[in-house]
Amino acid sequence: MQENALWQAVLGQIELGVSRGNYMTWFKNTQLIKSKDGVVVIGVPNVFVKNQLERKFDDLISKTLSENGVKANRIDYKIHTGISPLVKFDDDVLKNPGTPGPTTSTPAPRSTDAMHRVYRLGLNERYSFENFVVGGGNELAYAACQAIVKKPGDKYNPLFIYGGVGIGKTHLIQAVGNAVLAAKPNSKVVYTSSEQFVREFVDALRKKNTTDFARFHRGADVLIVDDVQFFAGKEKVQEEFFHTFNNLYQANKQIIMSSDKPPKDIPTLEERLRSRFSQGMTIDMQNPDFETRCAILHSKTLSQNIELPQEVAEFLASRFQSNVRELEGSLNQVLAYCDMRGLEPSLQTVSNMFDSSRGRPKHLSARQIIERTAKYFHISIEEILGPKRDKDIVVPRQVAMYMLRSELHLSFPKIAHELGRKDHTTAIHSIDKIEKELSYETPIKQHVTDLRGKLYA
Repeated sequence: MQENALWQAVLGQIELGVSRGNYMTWFKNTQLIKSKDGVVVIGVPNVFVKNQLERKFDDLISKTLSENGVKANRIDYKIHTGISPLVKFDDDVLKNPGTPGPTTSTPAPRSTDAMHRVYRLGLNERYSFENFVVGGGNELAYAACQAIVKKPGDKYNPLFIYGGVGIGKTHLIQAVGNAVLAAKPNSKVVYTSSEQFVREFVDALRKKNTTDFARFHRGADVLIVDDVQFFAGKEKVQEEFFHTFNNLYQANKQIIMSSDKPPKDIPTLEERLRSRFSQGMTIDMQNPDFETRCAILHSKTLSQNIELPQEVAEFLASRFQSNVRELEGSLNQVLAYCDMRGLEPSLQTVSNMFDSSRGRPKHLSARQIIERTAKYFHISIEEILGPKRDKDIVVPRQVAMYMLRSELHLSFPKIAHELGRKDHTTAIHSIDKIEKELSYETPIKQHVTDLRGKLYA
């Protein structure tokens, strides 16, 4: 039996014996590199998967190999650069997500011109398929997005993904745009939030320049619109988007949308839009399961060259179950706390941090965080709550939003309200931006660390 066929047989048998989350997280992107003289070498995509297979699934793999005619005296797990999480799915995978047989692909390098286009058209390059953790709650959406990259506008058009806040919808739909540009740098990929679409449309109306606005969006090869539920109640915006949708659809251009609810449940949405939103593929993304949440935590720390103990990952994954942003926020809090004090993240340290009787003071309020943030950056409370968009005010305001999220775990609408903003997508954008800054050694990272120390001093 050839090695690939053997390993597919082993994976098929393992898939029947473990949870869907475990299979997708630990086994899906592995391969059999060598089987000779009782030594089996299994390729894995990263050190985290390697550690988990060695610790938790070695006996299961050995037993399954034996049942398929391979006596393994020793199993070695090797990080194999030929394995890429960027998995291409064919139509059979979409019909039956359990079907094995993905092929790997390496994105083409982007030209300088494409890099400018990404920035101008709103995509964030850190959102990629490679750092998106696949689990039972999102595997169908992930497979559909992979299929779209292969043939934009062909079959799953429009694609409508919906689900709760903070489960990875924005990450996934932007990953499509980045992958399309990687494969075809001359493609015109337009990503916009509903807030941005509305704001720019109103500005075009004011300047009597709606023709250019329409031409820009209707000239897209792939149009990606985030949080379309905010089109509800905006009649002129809905009419403009209706015509844009029709124009792109008739030209076989790809349309991808996200929302927090399915089309039928979006209030005051015109019936003609509701019908069009539902005519393609509509997918409900679920909250990540326990194994996926653990994998997300390890993926985040792995990108920072930090080894997170499994018991710490399990503690956080058990405590923060419904929102990936809250989960990542808790991890950032742990890493900042340990970094500030020169500690290694341990179960004892983390449990103490989140123990209701210790760590975060109960009396710390949203108003106090905002006031102390303003004081730290030497601006007034009126400025941080006001409408000004000067950089020396916008950055403190974004930091304040991030602190409200990471320290008090407030909802995005609540954060927006506390900072005097009408639209909670502003809070989402601000917190995403600060979290990105925290991934690197930037002044913002130092500000957040210093400010957090002052909050709890």
